[in-house]
Amino acid sequence: MSGDKSGISRSGEHPGVCAPTSVACAPTPAAKSRVRDRIFETACELFYRHGIHGVGVDEIAAEAGSNKMSFYRSFASKDALVAAYLREQEREYWDWWDTVVARYPGDPRRQIEALFEAQLEIALSNSCRGCALGNAAAEISDDEDELSTLVRAYKEKVRKRLQDMARAMEARDPECLGDALMLLLDGGYFTRLIFPLGSGPISAALPAVRALIDAHLPHSTP
Repeated sequence: MSGDKSGISRSGEHPGVCAPTSVACAPTPAAKSRVRDRIFETACELFYRHGIHGVGVDEIAAEAGSNKMSFYRSFASKDALVAAYLREQEREYWDWWDTVVARYPGDPRRQIEALFEAQLEIALSNSCRGCALGNAAAEISDDEDELSTLVRAYKEKVRKRLQDMARAMEARDPECLGDALMLLLDGGYFTRLIFPLGSGPISAALPAVRALIDAHLPHSTP
């Protein structure tokens, strides 16, 4: 990964990794799992707060109360850790999405409105730093194939879900409506990074969503 502070080669190997200890001195599987979990949770927090390129392996290991040897026993490279972080963030996002829309079965319009209501609630939190994968997209270059593919596939899935929901509402142009909703969804998170809590354009997202939907429904006047 370009800009990596860790000194990891593009092949994912690190020249400073020592050979494993003997079997008698090796950590138990449970201990390894605890160390890996601690490193992973620490990295997730640091990546979200400071960005992927803003955090190196040394900092992650130190914050996790570990060391570089334990880091490379748990993850083959920083890129491997970043990939795991992105997958976890995506999993958490879809869990959130599914929970929100499940409250309004069979009502795609209310589901979309609920997503934007829930987004606003999150954005008003001091801990909100926007969309983790959207932030990563701004840092990842196209030659970082696995990472850019992960982010692109995620965003394509968001786009398709919104278009499918627009189609379920029988919008005149569901692809266009879905794309417009995605612009509002992503744009809301980015403006949250710039404007103080509650004062930015994200507060206008829900009225804009309702107006957009009205304008795309068959019974509405174009």
